[in-house]
Amino acid sequence: MSRFEGKVALVTGASRGIGRSIALRLAAEGADVVVNYRSHPDEAEAGVAEIVALGRRALAWQADVADRDAVAALVAGAVARFGRLDIAVANAGFSVREPVLTARWENVRQVVEVNQAGVFHTCQFAVQQMAAQPLTGRSRGKILVISSILAEIAPPGNSAYNMAKAAVNHFAETLAAEMTAYRINVNILNPGWIDTPGERHYATEQELRAAGPRIPWGRLGHPDDIAAAAAFLLSDEADYITGATLRVDGGMVLGLRLP
Repeated sequence: MSRFEGKVALVTGASRGIGRSIALRLAAEGADVVVNYRSHPDEAEAGVAEIVALGRRALAWQADVADRDAVAALVAGAVARFGRLDIAVANAGFSVREPVLTARWENVRQVVEVNQAGVFHTCQFAVQQMAAQPLTGRSRGKILVISSILAEIAPPGNSAYNMAKAAVNHFAETLAAEMTAYRINVNILNPGWIDTPGERHYATEQELRAAGPRIPWGRLGHPDDIAAAAAFLLSDEADYITGATLRVDGGMVLGLRLP
């Protein structure tokens, strides 16, 4: 399958986890990929090597998405290297889990700057580039915001992250409405509980193994589950879909059985 042959994609937070899986899936289907990362440079370069091994071009680019100027340089660098930008996946995320009562403002601000402002920066600079490109085929470009089911449900102890994810979903819907005139699709993907390296900050391996059977589908999600859904929303098969939110959670929201 070569749904992205000749396309150039930018994926933020792509050195590991969901972002890495999306970057590799797009490359496997023909895209050249800019692998953005903030930390974990070795893993970013390893991802680039995997993409090159698939016969595609790739570039690792360090940028903190909370830094507006850095994101502007990231998008400009992608275009300078590959000549255009067809796909942007706003995936980079950050979380500090604290209850509202004792949350430290510096942590709240960082969570909001990465998860909310970072999405705004990524999407704005991407659509500015896409809108200036000629229409080729069905669309000038595809934007995908990787959000969370925590935009829909509000577990305690995660207030800043919950707030930021709810905000970016509403932002993405607004952007989708504005971009129809330019034929730029903007959609949202809400992952459930996904088995990523970041989960190890909050749970042990034993706790993660025990959590899977409590999810209605019987397991934690895998980054490849999210990548498969992302590839659909970013393809021409989803040409008539914009402003939509796709939940990929193994039934977790509808049949939550976690304590």
